[in-house]
Amino acid sequence: MGASDRPVPRVGEAVRGDFPIFERATYLNSCSQGALSLRVRAAVDEWLAGWDENGADWEYWVGQNEAARSGFASLIHAPPEEVAVTTSVSQAVSAFVSALDFSGERNRIVISDYEFPTVGQIAHAQALRGAEVVRVGPQADGSIPPERFAAEVDERTALVCCTAISFRTGHRHDVAAIAGIAHASGALLLADSYQAVGAVELDVRSLGADVVTGGTVKYLLGAAGLGFMWLRGSLLRSLLPTQTGWFADEDIFAMSIADYSPHESARRFDSGTPPVPSLYPGTAGIEIISEVGVPAIEKHVLGLGGRLIDRLDEIGATVVTPHEPERRGPLVCVRSTDVVRLCAELAGTERIVTSQRDDALRISVHLYNVDEDVDRVVAALAARRDLLA
Repeated sequence: MGASDRPVPRVGEAVRGDFPIFERATYLNSCSQGALSLRVRAAVDEWLAGWDENGADWEYWVGQNEAARSGFASLIHAPPEEVAVTTSVSQAVSAFVSALDFSGERNRIVISDYEFPTVGQIAHAQALRGAEVVRVGPQADGSIPPERFAAEVDERTALVCCTAISFRTGHRHDVAAIAGIAHASGALLLADSYQAVGAVELDVRSLGADVVTGGTVKYLLGAAGLGFMWLRGSLLRSLLPTQTGWFADEDIFAMSIADYSPHESARRFDSGTPPVPSLYPGTAGIEIISEVGVPAIEKHVLGLGGRLIDRLDEIGATVVTPHEPERRGPLVCVRSTDVVRLCAELAGTERIVTSQRDDALRISVHLYNVDEDVDRVVAALAARRDLLA
């Protein structure tokens, strides 16, 4: 097949009609919640219809759980048996750290200042089990280069946590380099990839991490309540979580209360009853992303992000996110003198949906955004130059 014969990826205008919110608003907030598609809405209706028709449809629900597992695995290029299906990253990370021993000399957890609160809070909770938490902060340009991790990681370190993309600033960590630092000291590397999966290509075969987490509520276009955790296969048998549930057992329907028999695969990090209402929209969203292809989506969002940054530079805005495509993802952050007011005015007056963290306005693009969305938000910001730092 020649290049001219290949199908054109369904991004931008080609897919926009599947997302009704664009009929009434400019949606630039996928870093908080992906826009609702007609296909995902239909999946929710399918769940309700099946419940109404069949009552307890457990055989099908379990099948949906396994479809989610396979979908997540395919996105990150992993075998399904290395992927746990969870209700959230919080549940995943809590189960994972419950399998680590912090009672000895190797009790240090190193986290970056750009971790999502759940990772930092779970790390600090391990102080109750003997852990010591060390934080790695950014340098003047806002980045956290690998050498900053190297200064804190040593033979006392059990776990290093580095988010793939910062939810605060849009910076992308060099996960592979940081993983190399962790492994050189005998530590494990956890990469929370919620702000990347579905918009940035992730390949666990080359990423370098030992554990990768994510979920459906953002760039995977699903609902809240469904996540995943990949664990390197060679680690699984050495990790026995004490936070568990009946769906993590080697035989779910044995219904035994006589022992603890975790499944041999990553399913040992599953928990209780699957999040059935979230499985339907979650698997539908994953299918949309898989059909388009993450590389095509990444190319699209990086192009839009570049256009956005260039135009923000033209109006003299302070862009917190790196300009270089390889150092960012789908999220661009702009410093504001009153970000709460700015975010509210964009939403109320302009019908432009964004979000804010700290003193920065967050503008995030996805497969359904187009150049006009970028131009519209920049024009609105130029008209409110007094609210930009």
